[in-house]
This record gives sequence, structure tokens and C-alpha cells, in this order.
Amino acid sequence: MKAQHILLILSTYIYSVSLTFATGINATDEVFSYSDTTKKAPENWFNLDRDEDNVQGVSTEKTYKELLKGKESKTVIVAVIDGGVDVEHEDLQGKIWVNEGEIPGNGKDDDGNGYVDDINGWNFLGGKDGENVNYDTYELTREYVRLSEKFQGKTEENLSKDEKKEFAYFQELKAEYDSKVTEAKEVYDNYMGMADVIKHSMRLISAYLNVTEEELTPDQLATVNSPDEKIKRAASVLGYALENDIKMEYLEEAIEYFENQLKYFLNKDFNPRNIVGDDYDDLTNRFYGNPDVTGPDATHGTHVSGIIAANRNNALGMKGVANDVKIMAIRAVPNGDEHDKDVANAIRYAVDNGADIINMSFGKGYSPNKKYVDEAVVYAESKGVLLVHAAGNDSENLDEGKNFPNKNLEIRKKPAKNWIEIGASSWGGSDNFVGEFSNYGKKSVDVFAPGVDIYSTMPGSKYENQNGTSMASPVAAGVAALVLSYYPDLTAVQLKDILMKSSSKFDKMEVNMPGEPETEDGDDTVEFEKLSVTGGIVNSFEAVKLAESMNLKSKKR
Repeated sequence: MKAQHILLILSTYIYSVSLTFATGINATDEVFSYSDTTKKAPENWFNLDRDEDNVQGVSTEKTYKELLKGKESKTVIVAVIDGGVDVEHEDLQGKIWVNEGEIPGNGKDDDGNGYVDDINGWNFLGGKDGENVNYDTYELTREYVRLSEKFQGKTEENLSKDEKKEFAYFQELKAEYDSKVTEAKEVYDNYMGMADVIKHSMRLISAYLNVTEEELTPDQLATVNSPDEKIKRAASVLGYALENDIKMEYLEEAIEYFENQLKYFLNKDFNPRNIVGDDYDDLTNRFYGNPDVTGPDATHGTHVSGIIAANRNNALGMKGVANDVKIMAIRAVPNGDEHDKDVANAIRYAVDNGADIINMSFGKGYSPNKKYVDEAVVYAESKGVLLVHAAGNDSENLDEGKNFPNKNLEIRKKPAKNWIEIGASSWGGSDNFVGEFSNYGKKSVDVFAPGVDIYSTMPGSKYENQNGTSMASPVAAGVAALVLSYYPDLTAVQLKDILMKSSSKFDKMEVNMPGEPETEDGDDTVEFEKLSVTGGIVNSFEAVKLAESMNLKSKKR
């Protein structure tokens, strides 16, 4: 999901590419189509209250002020399975889990848990020599390569009944893989073309106005009045770019993303697993990796961790949801798709080392070893650990689609009881109520949480807004941690039940439909209650009230 999340960030700025410099751009052409991103979300909105602040936050501030003031809490450990966490971030100091049974840097497994020097967590994407995997392929690519080798030179006529079924699966993979490669090449070329047009236009207008490119402003651009068609076209291009905050840095990120798709994610010849050095086919092997929980790219995991746990009592960048919480950092998600083996082992590591809640802001379209992941989920269930998972950013109905891992277990008919699936809500009115990217599903997605314009921690003690169900999941995990810290006797199943039953409801409210309209009449709205099991948004105020009532009933017994 990390690669998918990068694209989501870029699409906030750039929604389509429809230009070819070779044919020229008329001054009246609309070069860029974009959505209204000029309105800013209220500061700290995801922690604000529906009634008091007129924004669909989870009421964290109100909860601490009115319900929890003066009450004692117990520290909750939240494992963040992600791409890495900047444990040195200024706003996460004192909020990172420390393995008290391990002596830092002595090269020994002091606590005997099988992991050497795992002070703050573990990295399943690293080698013993300290080298780390950064980029990896999509699971689609890995499956395509695996079956290409198996079916090379074979036709359906020569296959057994069982092989024909797998061969049909291979044909589906091939069609999807070929389509993605073609699309990546085309979009990469389009973004390159857009960047070239803007660079060329910048040079022309700067020379015309006799200013440097860095000095060029919208006011100066407005003074351009030339009969030269090239100058007019260049002014039109820059006008849209400046007006809509389409900067070269955004384009360069987009170009890098699609270049990486071709270079890494969809590259059949790329396989970085030798860095880890494990026997990948041996699913029983759990003890590999290294203790570097930050890794080469901790952007995503740091942002997720801040949402949950950033210090609420200092004067620094932002406030996390939960006050009394520690983040256990587990690195298992590369830039590309995570491996089932790593996900399963990450879950087991978190459970065995004391995590109460596990946040999983990742997902993919294929899971060849889903059974192994499911066994880890059931193990977490048996130990009373709540799993909070992001629904994904494809604007898809998960009741009809696929996103792995998920709560539907292959090893038994009933879904996991300790799993809660989170969609992304937004901060605006009915037309900006749901993240337009968010997956949904009346059966598959349990509840929504804020996931649009979420301001949180970034590596190097920086801060930034990001969008995604990757942000909504830690908001929900943070609320779960908040509740559990004050009511530590709750089970994982009870905690999930509380989050769902206490969620804010919006009876018959019509909201924006994620993605493009799918109905014949082009309707782009939907009743919010139809997008998830609960039809609600996580709310800490109501969750604490419900937990308190359950606690009182328990005491009366």
C-alpha cells in the first residue's frame, strides 16, 4: 500500500494529464483538471468534535476534557506494522516502545525471544549485515513470474484439470500485468511531457519578462501581453500551474513514482529478497531480519505513528489520539507489496512481545500464502490482540473486490473476531464527507474514521498533511488505545464492539460516493450507512461512555 499511497498523495494535486506539447496548447485550453483543494481542513480536525467544532472528527479533545480528566490510565502498546518509524522524531519521544529485556547494541538475544537487539521492535526487511530492502515488486508481478516459469511453453490442451484452473488464473494475471505495464509507460510519458511543457513555458516567460524563474510570480505573469502564440501558450500553461499550485516538485514525484513502477514494482527481473537472506519458501522460518526499525524510508510509518501517539502535552507539531501509549515499530512493508510471510511473522512478533493493538495500514490485490497470514490472525485472536486494518484507496466496493489481508479466513468459515476494517472519512459537508479514494463495503468495511488532510509526523522531526485509509486506520487504532488505556480489562472483541456500536451515525444522509459514479443515471451520492457495516464514524467520546457503562455493569455483578 505504500506505493499506492504515494500515488494518492500526488493525485491530490494532479488529477489528469491531457496535453501534448508537439501539437501546441491554445491559450483557452483547460490544461489541468483538478478538484477543489484550496479549502484547508481545520487544524487538528480529526481530534475535534461534531457538535462543538462543526467537523466530523472523533471528539478526542472533548473526551479528555469532559470524561477522562483526573482519571488514571494504563499504558497500551500499539504495534505499527509498516515501512519503518523514525523513532528519533521530536514528537514521538517517550512514545516508542522499549524492550526492557534487551541490552542495546551488544549483539545478543538477551531476552531469548529469537531477535537480537530488538530494542524498539523488529525489521523483517533487513539482512544480518544491516542492509535493508527499500523497493520490492508487486505481488501481481511475483505471481506472474512464478506461474510464467511453471507454464512456459505449455498450452491448455496439455494440462490436467487442476493445472487448467491454475492456468486460467495465470491468464488473468498476465492480462492485468500487461495492462499495468502499458498504463505505467503511457502515464510516465504523459507526466514527462507535462514537466517538459512547464519547464519550456517557464523559460519562455522568464525571458520575456526578463526575470529569473525563481522570481516569477502570478502578478508578473498577469502582465504578459504578447501577440506571439508561443508566449500566449506558455502563459496559459503557467497560469494554470500557478493558480492550482501544480509545482515541479509534484510532477517530479509523479515521474519518480511511475519510473519506480517500471523499474521495481512491475519489473519481472527485480528481486531484492537476497538482501534479507532467508529461505523465503520456508514459511516456518520466523527469525530473520535486523533491528533497524527505521529503514531507508520511514515516511509512511512515521506519519501513522504520530496519528496514534504524538505527544499531546508538548508544544510541538501535533497531537496524537491516545495519550498513554507506546509504539512498537515493526518493519514489514516495502515500497511495493509486502510479502505474506513477513506480514504473518510481524503479527506474531507483535503478539509475542506484548502488543495490545496492531495497526496495519497496508494491503494488496493478491495473497498466495493467505492461509499463513490467517493463522497469525487467529493466533492474535487467541491472545486477545485487536487488529486494525486500512480498507485501501481504490474507491472500490470490497464486497465485490479483493484486498489482502482481510478478516475473511480461509482456515475457518467465520471472520476473525478481533479484526476491524477502516474506511476514510473527510472533514467537510455532505459533498466532502467521504475520502473519494476510500474503499467501502456494507459487509467488508466495519466503520469509517478521518483519513483526509491528516496532519502528522514525518521523518526528521517534520510534519505534513497526508490522505488515505492508511491515516484513517491509526485514528481508529488510536481511539481503541485511548479506550483500552482507561478500561484495560476489555477484551479485543469487546473493544471492537465498542468502536462499532459507539460510532456516530448519520441516518439516511446522502454523501459523496467514492470514485466515479457507477449508476446509469450518473448519481454521485450514496447514503453513508450503505458504505460500511455500522454506517458510522469512530467516536472516542461515545466509545468511552459505552466502555464506562460496561465497566459499571461488570462491577455490579
